[in-house]
Amino acid sequence: MQTHSEANTLCTPLHRRQSSRFLGSEQSPTTQIAKNLGHTFADLLSSSPSNRTKKSKAITNARRLYSSCIDEDTIETEDVDVIMSMINKELGGWPVLQGSAWNESTFDFDRLMLKLSQYNNYIFYTVNTGVDETNSSIRSIHIRPSKLILDILNHYSKGIEAYQYFFKNFTLALTDDSSTIDDDLIALIGFEMDLVKYIVSLDKLDLHETVHTTVGNLSNTISFDSSNYIRRLYLFANVSVIDADIVIVDAPKFLHGISSIIDRKSPRTMQNYMIWRFMMNRAWYMPKRFRNILKQFQDVVYGTSTAESRTITCANYVNTMMSLTVSKLYIDEHFHKDARKETTKMINNIRKIFITMVNQSTWMDSTSKIIAIKKAQAITAKLGYPDYLEGDDMTKLDKTYAEYNFNLSYMPNVLSAIQLHTKANLQMLRYPIDSKEWTGILPTNVNAMHRLLANEILFPAAILQTPLFDKDAPKYLNYGGIGFFMGHEIAHGFGDEGKQYDLNGNKVLWWSKATDNAFDTRKKCFIEQYNNYNLTQVNRQVDGEQTLDENIADDAALRQAFFAYQQWAKTHKNVDKKLRGLTKYSIEQMFFMNFGHTWCTKMTNEAAHLYMDRDVHSPEQFRIRGPTSNFAEFDRVFGCKTGQGNSRVNKCNVW
Repeated sequence: MQTHSEANTLCTPLHRRQSSRFLGSEQSPTTQIAKNLGHTFADLLSSSPSNRTKKSKAITNARRLYSSCIDEDTIETEDVDVIMSMINKELGGWPVLQGSAWNESTFDFDRLMLKLSQYNNYIFYTVNTGVDETNSSIRSIHIRPSKLILDILNHYSKGIEAYQYFFKNFTLALTDDSSTIDDDLIALIGFEMDLVKYIVSLDKLDLHETVHTTVGNLSNTISFDSSNYIRRLYLFANVSVIDADIVIVDAPKFLHGISSIIDRKSPRTMQNYMIWRFMMNRAWYMPKRFRNILKQFQDVVYGTSTAESRTITCANYVNTMMSLTVSKLYIDEHFHKDARKETTKMINNIRKIFITMVNQSTWMDSTSKIIAIKKAQAITAKLGYPDYLEGDDMTKLDKTYAEYNFNLSYMPNVLSAIQLHTKANLQMLRYPIDSKEWTGILPTNVNAMHRLLANEILFPAAILQTPLFDKDAPKYLNYGGIGFFMGHEIAHGFGDEGKQYDLNGNKVLWWSKATDNAFDTRKKCFIEQYNNYNLTQVNRQVDGEQTLDENIADDAALRQAFFAYQQWAKTHKNVDKKLRGLTKYSIEQMFFMNFGHTWCTKMTNEAAHLYMDRDVHSPEQFRIRGPTSNFAEFDRVFGCKTGQGNSRVNKCNVW
């Protein structure tokens, strides 16, 4: 029997109890997994190739890219010759380095935009191939505003100052002539601030507006000659765009408005700014003095952090640019195939619980319930990796990276890889949609996702490991760990955004008006609840609207995972055992404690400010506190009275 003091301790917010044991580390379990994977990837890429992988051109090129990246002596010797030659010959030079010698009559905005896009540098708006939201069986072209550094730093004076020093120190590392740097910097910052002010002036509805059109009618949506730009960009990937090709434009009012801002600026300012955006994104690939300058900027913006080793940096870079090759090596050496079988069972159990929750809901009408259940039943779960990565046949892998051909010189490899990456996305416009492909996430990502456009949930091999999942661990730990993530992703198909997509992934509002209104009423409870949470570290309130969809998914996830474990335990009596040293806790308490451990982390103050500004998730402590405070089963398990400690009297719930 618990004493009164023990009960009070157990009823304090779970994040305080769990994180108090965790404060010796700054990293959450997921971050720690990612860090460990970096070492694993480095080992895989540096080890001697097996007879099987020797035959793969793709894996050979991945290892070559890695070798060129870790060869810092050659990188320092070659210095910036390759990238500066490219800027001067292909991109029209960089005025800030050329002073008064730069000739503004050479400035060609359209040509420069096109060339930078080929290197995946979309300065004002991004263009990529995606899926048509209204018909998820066909491809479409997507245009959306690009992210601006100063928009991110807009409310952070130290960050803006650091950004200015970043530019100045970077350019001074390239030239002895500093005669125009200050004037060029003032003009460049002024231009980007004009863009930020314009963004701030727009209504949220303007930034979330989406227009469906065609290439032939695009000029009616965006003022500049975008259709010609898109045709030329896709020709870079040997794809001919036609007038009938579908284009989805996000925030068209923003794209309309930036043209007048651009037109008011001098050619020198535009050339300086566009080349700067290209160069700042290449800093990590340049000699050490440039990497140090970038790190100084990041230390101010994100807070001081420990620099990772060059081998880890390079391994993660190869994983980004040639992820399927690293995935293949990782799956063969480190992923236990039985994990797929076990997690498939877990997802099916959790899905059944969600369907029960839909059936038991009192706010959905019967028609909406039937459609919701059909959608839940139709969700495809992709676990671990694409099937073609298993076994000895590397034909598809090699075909994917057929154009990749690296040498031992790092910067040429980097520039080539960026262009090939860009081409690969553009070429997808003419590829049929393959339901077996993995899109948006890859086997080596420590994450999970719900693709609304395909009605599928994806759980990469990288996340299916300790401490979130272990096939031999007690099930209460697995359900409290990866089970929460599974419930979270399932719930996303039925939230504020998910309700807009049907079981085939088409954007169709399938809820009745009455059900939609009832949902709106219930979500107000979550908005109010999370608006009242304060991140005391930086004394800022959580934005309940910005984080709404994730908060509802978290709430549903904890319920699904817990009830799914209970159902499993009913048919597997006395299978799960308590852990040595923790026998004073019940199995159900251990479920919640493992869930709480998943979200224990620390952030620097700087990172916390950026998180609050930008992230759609609540800070980690509230991802623990919010769902547990709404869950009567949590109160029961820990013997908490309603309203005691973390327990809310007026509990929010949707499912």
